[in-house]
Amino acid sequence: MRASRSALLRVVAHDDVLIIDERAVMTGRGAWLHPTQECMEAALRRRAFARALRVSDPLDTQTIEKRLNGYGNKVNGSK
Repeated sequence: MRASRSALLRVVAHDDVLIIDERAVMTGRGAWLHPTQECMEAALRRRAFARALRVSDPLDTQTIEKRLNGYGNKVNGSK
């Protein structure tokens, strides 16, 4: 599915940690994904980050997963 840059999150690998590039200006290779848990899970299942970012080591995705778990939550914190 294609989307505009403003609707996507750019992520980069830094020291084997996948981090969100909030302003989309960090140097190096980046990958774009929809800010949804479903998109994140699909990318992990397909090993898309390793291919897109050209890394061979496993990436720590906890930071991004925590952030995406916050997207779409209701005020009371339920999903």
